[in-house]
Amino acid sequence: MLAIVIIPARYQSTRFPGKPLAKILNKPMIQHVYEKSVCARGIDMVYVATDDDRIYDTVKSFTDNVLMTSSKHETGTDRIAEAASIINSLTDDDIIINVQGDEPVVSPLMIESLVDAMKQDGHKMATIARQIQNHDDIENTNVVKVVFDKDYNALYFSRCPIPFNRKKGIYFKHIGIYAYNRSFLFRFTGLPKGVLEETECLEQLRALEHGYKIRIVLTDEDTIGVDTPQDIERVEKWIRNSSL
Repeated sequence: MLAIVIIPARYQSTRFPGKPLAKILNKPMIQHVYEKSVCARGIDMVYVATDDDRIYDTVKSFTDNVLMTSSKHETGTDRIAEAASIINSLTDDDIIINVQGDEPVVSPLMIESLVDAMKQDGHKMATIARQIQNHDDIENTNVVKVVFDKDYNALYFSRCPIPFNRKKGIYFKHIGIYAYNRSFLFRFTGLPKGVLEETECLEQLRALEHGYKIRIVLTDEDTIGVDTPQDIERVEKWIRNSSL
């Protein structure tokens, strides 16, 4: 059973065009993501999947593991599904890890924990969550919250604070790194969107609406996604501090 990381990267972004090529400490962001992913124990291969020649050429400067995919994909998951169909060495039981191209400080430990969970328990889909430490994140609609059952299967994801708590409660932030069984990845991308996915604008709700389980893997690690040019400074500060 192979475990591979596929990093979807597109040039067009409403808030930050060309984001994967943005320089972070004089290195393109997509290279940071790739190098972090390569460091994860148990990963057999790391690929970047893009639809843009500029990103393709940049990635080729540091690795040959780059795939050109369609420009018509609506989501990164659709892009990695195409990439997974292009890589001939994969089988239906292999594990595909979706690491977003705007996660330059993603922890290799997060990737490793997903691989371990998928191999040990035979899940079809898994993702990461972390207990929220910053109270402001609870009300922040850009921070997705998740609740799960006693067996760590997701019950719901929301941009709103869940669960409602009259007192000070414990909340968990969803970190958007996913693991899929390859055959389930193809099944998932073939499912129609549901009402909850459209309402919350959260793709993972599609699996829950269609009755599939998503395993939640808890972590103490954290990360910073890059959504706007202003986030670059935060990421550079993070990298400098982590190297001290």
